[in-house]
Amino acid sequence: MGTMKFEVPHNLPKDEVKKRVEQLLQYWGSKYGVKSDWQGEEGAKLVGKVMGINLDASFVITDKAISGEGTDPGMLLRNQAKTYIQKKFGAVLDPSKSLDQVKGNLD
Repeated sequence: MGTMKFEVPHNLPKDEVKKRVEQLLQYWGSKYGVKSDWQGEEGAKLVGKVMGINLDASFVITDKAISGEGTDPGMLLRNQAKTYIQKKFGAVLDPSKSLDQVKGNLD
């Protein structure tokens, strides 16, 4: 299998981005059993299965975006996987929502 790349822009401070992304990683961990391991302060590695799709991915938080790559699930699921990842990261990075609102709106 190949690699699928993704990038989700943001305009929040990096420490705020990390707090919000941690909420998403906890959600994926409790809902799907995805394991996450922070690699320093600005990135993480993810391993598990989300909605039946194997997930082996990593990402880094930069000043302007979250950039990452993961196992490409193949032509039939690639669009769905990319859309799901961008939607979830986009939701937690929405600057109009507080951290508490982000926590309550992950489903």
